[in-house]
Amino acid sequence: MSGLVRKSLDSPEETRPFEGDTGQLQLVNTPEGVVGRATFLPGWRWSEHVKPIAGTDSCQAAHAGYFVSGRMKVVMDDGEERDYGPGDFAAMAPGHDAWVVGDEPCVFIDWQGFADYAKR
Repeated sequence: MSGLVRKSLDSPEETRPFEGDTGQLQLVNTPEGVVGRATFLPGWRWSEHVKPIAGTDSCQAAHAGYFVSGRMKVVMDDGEERDYGPGDFAAMAPGHDAWVVGDEPCVFIDWQGFADYAKR
């Protein structure tokens, strides 16, 4: 294996659309695991646009990532909540709902929880 790897999310190896044309997930595979860039359009909500794909009551993926643009609210199953925006790093445990806040698309890069996210 080479000591250097170059992949581009602008040329993803896989793209997964969300329900209702509310965005998509673009993925690349690296030796360390899957990295994804999700674009969530205004009006996107996990419980409406990914829950039908996942088949769980709340998102069961753990996320570690970075918000490039837009804003998102995340509410844990126990009621804890947080708003995220551009420049924020996020670590989210399994068991949450999330939605886009405002009229700007939300772009999130995740290097932990997107391997099976929105996978049919």
